[in-house]
Amino acid sequence: MEKHHRNRQVWFLFLSLCVYGAICKPIHYSVPEEKKSGSLVANVLKDLKVDVKELSARRARLVSKSSKQYFQLDPHSGNVILKDKIDREALCGQNDPCVLLSEIVLENPVQLLRIEIQIEDVNDNSPKFSKNQFIFEIPELVPMDTRIPLERAQDSDRGENTVQNYSLSPNEYFRLDVQSHTDGSKYAELVLEKALDREVQARIALILSAVDGGIPKRTGTAQIIIDILDINDNFPQCEQTVYKVKLMENCPLDTLLTKVEASDRDIGTNAHITYSFSQVTENVLRSFKINKHTGEITISGTIDYEETSMYEINVGAVDGGGLSAYCKVIVEVEDENDNVPEVTVTFTASPLPEDSPTETVVALFSVTDQDSGDNGRTACTTETKLPFGLKAIGNNYYQLVTQQPLDREQVSEYNVTITATDRGSPRLTLVRIINIQISDINDNAPVFETSHYEMQLRENNIPGLLIGSVRAVDLDTEQNAKVTYSLLPGKIRDGPASSYISINSETGNLYAIRSIDYEDIKDFHVMVRATDKGSPPLSSEVIAHIHIMDDNDNAPFILYPLQNSTSLSNDLVPRGADASYLVTKVVAADRDSGQNSWLSYQLLKATDPGLFTVGAQNGEVRTTRPISNRESFKQNLIVMVRDNGHPPKSTSTTLRILLVDSFSDPYMKMMDDPKDEIVKEEDHTLTTYLIICLAAISSVFILSVMVFAAIKIQKHRNFLGTHNSACTFPVGPNSQENCVDSGTGTLSQAYNYEVCLAGGSLNSEFRFLRPLFPVFSVEPPNTQVNPRNSDGSQELSRAEESKLMSQARVSLSEDSAPRSGGPGCNVNQAIGANVNSGQSDWLAYQ
Repeated sequence: MEKHHRNRQVWFLFLSLCVYGAICKPIHYSVPEEKKSGSLVANVLKDLKVDVKELSARRARLVSKSSKQYFQLDPHSGNVILKDKIDREALCGQNDPCVLLSEIVLENPVQLLRIEIQIEDVNDNSPKFSKNQFIFEIPELVPMDTRIPLERAQDSDRGENTVQNYSLSPNEYFRLDVQSHTDGSKYAELVLEKALDREVQARIALILSAVDGGIPKRTGTAQIIIDILDINDNFPQCEQTVYKVKLMENCPLDTLLTKVEASDRDIGTNAHITYSFSQVTENVLRSFKINKHTGEITISGTIDYEETSMYEINVGAVDGGGLSAYCKVIVEVEDENDNVPEVTVTFTASPLPEDSPTETVVALFSVTDQDSGDNGRTACTTETKLPFGLKAIGNNYYQLVTQQPLDREQVSEYNVTITATDRGSPRLTLVRIINIQISDINDNAPVFETSHYEMQLRENNIPGLLIGSVRAVDLDTEQNAKVTYSLLPGKIRDGPASSYISINSETGNLYAIRSIDYEDIKDFHVMVRATDKGSPPLSSEVIAHIHIMDDNDNAPFILYPLQNSTSLSNDLVPRGADASYLVTKVVAADRDSGQNSWLSYQLLKATDPGLFTVGAQNGEVRTTRPISNRESFKQNLIVMVRDNGHPPKSTSTTLRILLVDSFSDPYMKMMDDPKDEIVKEEDHTLTTYLIICLAAISSVFILSVMVFAAIKIQKHRNFLGTHNSACTFPVGPNSQENCVDSGTGTLSQAYNYEVCLAGGSLNSEFRFLRPLFPVFSVEPPNTQVNPRNSDGSQELSRAEESKLMSQARVSLSEDSAPRSGGPGCNVNQAIGANVNSGQSDWLAYQ
């Protein structure tokens, strides 16, 4: 029943090897020893049933089971080639057959093919005797056919190349009888054919030759000396013919193995017995020694069960007369657990892709133990915390397979510890570490350092200026971690984003392509994409928000008084006005923002510096003291408007103020006279003298003037007769005069007029004053002009226009109540009308 159970185990092991790719029947080759390195051993293509291309594609390689690699496989031809010359005797000794085990490993799929290469013996060793001379002492009167065993010659070769025959030099006393042991080895005995007579011949010298069966044959010789002794008619007798001893391996030196005893009935020297080994092998001589006087056999060398499990020792007992007896000692060596398991790694899949599925074969290895029984049975384990496991495939082979998903970004390599333990007592353990490198795949997209970027760019920048940088990090390696940057399509105002900004694809630096005006664009954003170079590539996006910083690149623009008139406007101030009397208000705006648009007003120059003052914050022109009759009729003021930028920019304007007693004709005429602002008022007496001189020079000219004056007076009276009262004339900002544009024939800009009634006039005369704010577009003086369009006009966004208009309205709202400017004159209406017309000029300026 037990035998049947063992057979079932053998068949199960055989089927397991077949299922898991092991070779059910190994491939056998042979090669003679002493063959030159590089010699062809065999071609495995036919036995493997593969062609050369498949052999190379599956990365075939030859793995030796021994410590030294004697063979190599050429994957391009399938030839097994001898790497080093082999000495069979040094490799295997007397073991026969001498077989070297190797394995051919094929990948994709993993396949293991076992190869057995037998080392064939060649006749490269001659027979050799342990000594060159053997001396035998034989007493006379020895009976005929007496046999004398001879030591056999040792030949390291095997089979037919070992000793096949012995021969003896011709003599008349002895013949040679050659016989065979149970193991087939030959030995020789001398057989006495003629009675010995010491008196006739005391010594006989013979030559013993040992001949092997090789081609060519080799011969070893030894001299045999036979000394004829006196009569000794009793042979020694051994107490036991065979001694059986069990010995534990690795016993210490000088341990007593056994004691051989023999006796002789003779007396004297013929009864003195000596012991010696007879016809023993070299390993017996290395491992044991015998006391020739006592017959004690002790250990003199290392006893290794794995090398030799049994020894057969022949012991000869020779008495003093030369007679001998022989016995045999059989030593059985018992195994001890003195060999640790050996782990031989046949295949390692390193580096291993991190996306490898479970049950992927990572490594293939075998575990062997040179001990026997339970001492040679092994078990193999690995660490439980790693994503790998062991799978036994029979015949002490194991596969290391993946059991969990791998992530290179968490662990880039594993050192897998393989622990092999035998079942001996005590148990021996071997630890082998297999290094597994995890290769990267592109499974991580680039990640930006922040969720969005905030950058600043000062306006009027130099094209090509660095704005800032974006940076993304990829957790992968090599090509999978190389990141390139690009801008996604988008618009800034009405143009593509790529016309405003560019990005360095390698560094992620953002550059301004062209100069940007803050008054045109306050801020914008672009979408940046980071893409790695993996296959397939992965990418991510981030928004870069770029804020334009304002520079003080716009000078203040004066809305009131207008700067595009051909003549300056006059502001009337009645004599007798009190201190802090509001004369007029300078209204200005700045296209910049922040502190660059904060405006301050300053009086630069005045006809009488102590008479007027300008509000630093609101631009109001007020009197500093009451107006007296001594003050000059015309007052010219130069007011500067400056912003708060760095460096500040400024604009100046000129105001003309007329000090009047009332709004009568003489003053109105002076208001209509378009003279230069900076010319001083001429003395009335000098003017009269000049007119008289001119009249005297040209009477014709004076007559013409008189006629022209008479005609104008007549027309003026006719016109006044058609109106009953001056109060019916519309006064204020709603009074308009329509004019026809000469170029297009359409109605032009509406004009506002002042209406003043002369105090004390009996006929209630009134005059139409000239338009206060003629409209035509000119640039304000001392103004730094912003970049213009191709047609020369300057762009202004609706937000800026609204801002400037609101500034003007706020400035005027502070002085919206009517003031007393003299009889019949509404000065506030004139200022409001002028500001409205100034807004139109500001838009025309833009």
